[in-house]
Amino acid sequence: MGSQMILACYTFVRTTVGIITKPYEAYRRILNHGSLLELIPIAFILALYFSLVTLVKIAAFRPFILTQQFIVLALAVFLTYTLTVLLLWAVSLLVHGRGTLKQLAIGWGYTLIPTVSWFFITSVLYVLFPPPRTSRPLGILFSVFYLVFSCVLFFWKITLSYLTLRFGMKLDLFKIAIVTTIVAPVLIFYSIGMYRLGIFKVPFL
Repeated sequence: MGSQMILACYTFVRTTVGIITKPYEAYRRILNHGSLLELIPIAFILALYFSLVTLVKIAAFRPFILTQQFIVLALAVFLTYTLTVLLLWAVSLLVHGRGTLKQLAIGWGYTLIPTVSWFFITSVLYVLFPPPRTSRPLGILFSVFYLVFSCVLFFWKITLSYLTLRFGMKLDLFKIAIVTTIVAPVLIFYSIGMYRLGIFKVPFL
């Protein structure tokens, strides 16, 4: 088990570099030879982020409240991940997808890398450059940088999501569009519900 975990961590690092430099090739490899153990390093990274954001949101050392907030965030993201994977798998089967739930779970797990990267950098910037931000040149430059950075990660997320369905469920572009059209409204309503519950201001998908 120990050797398998070390191999999974090595594969995770290799794949993370791959989805940045050569996402197409990386996804073909992980969805054909990937292991569910690779989701453990991703979960660890998410746990680090939850710890950070909990400290940012609760600016006081109150162990009970900090622990409660951490657990709420962790459970909400786990529920969101599970719901998304099952929903994508079910709808993909309706359009005759030929992949497996395991492949889809691994592929969607890696799409959380750009998501957690955006949330992590946003949290750090919130601490370093708290609002309100001025309309002076430096403030405008910061806003431009933030928008460009967000757009890059957004399109990276879309690319990885596409590759997950393309290789994970063996779907073509037309069928991926159908799956997205069906799944997107469900996730939008779900995200609104999470927002109203005060868990996420921005959906962690």
